[in-house]
Amino acid sequence: MCKLLIGFILFAMQLPDGLYAQQKHNMRTLKKEIIEEFSSQKEDFALAFYDLQSGKHLYINQNQVFHAASTMKVPVMIEVFKQDHEGKFNLNDSLKVENHFKSIVDNSVYQLDSLDDSYSPLYHKTGQKKSIYDLTYLMIIHSSNLATNIVIDLVGAKNVMKTIQKMGVKKMKVLRGVEDQKAFDLGLNNVTSARDLMLLLKEIALGKAVSRPASDSMIHILLDQKFNEIIPALLPQDVRVAHKTGNITGVDHDAGIVFLPDGRKYILVLLSKNLQDEKSSISAMARVSRLVYDFEMHGKSK
Repeated sequence: MCKLLIGFILFAMQLPDGLYAQQKHNMRTLKKEIIEEFSSQKEDFALAFYDLQSGKHLYINQNQVFHAASTMKVPVMIEVFKQDHEGKFNLNDSLKVENHFKSIVDNSVYQLDSLDDSYSPLYHKTGQKKSIYDLTYLMIIHSSNLATNIVIDLVGAKNVMKTIQKMGVKKMKVLRGVEDQKAFDLGLNNVTSARDLMLLLKEIALGKAVSRPASDSMIHILLDQKFNEIIPALLPQDVRVAHKTGNITGVDHDAGIVFLPDGRKYILVLLSKNLQDEKSSISAMARVSRLVYDFEMHGKSK
């Protein structure tokens, strides 16, 4: 630890005059501009930014708890690849598409409504079989609720929790599948924080989530995300974003790994709740994403 600290101090001393101080100033400026952007809205926001090369980071309300919405599908995906790695099943194995699930409250059966799902075609496959990989893929890129519940029934929400807690999460809870109204009414919800989503994406980006091949496969899926209104919206087309969004009434999230054209990458998590003007809030988060990108590319936020 002492050697690392000494090395860092020596490195800082060797920087061109004023550069180290300038970097700190720019980070403070970036944070100020992000807070100003968020303050222009009436909603609650949280942010976690982590540069995977330098370790630079910026947090705003990073430990505040938010309804996870569909961002909870990221830890579910991790658990799928973990159990595949452990030999409990093969990703090419098939599962029957069925639309009946048990509430965590009393085991009563409930069904999902295709009209409330962002991906309705899977409902037409009821009774047919789909591979575990395909269901996981639909769960992420189209945010299919039906695929999500089928997959959670396979891997188990409690197993998801055990896995992510070992990865260092503190606030995130994956208690159940989606649309369990009885659980929702009792406040038994999937929740997250910006910090916890950042930690999971960091493990994936570094190839430490299950294994390097598994992490690469997860990144490949996240890169195919079909909902791109927040983090990627204002970024140049040569910037790739492996990410997962989440949206329910009053809530909009986006969390991802941003791949820059020069090979560098960073993690950005943007969470929001108590939305009054969803369109305006989404635009504000997209502008924050651009501020972070400009900072990473040019060392300054504007």
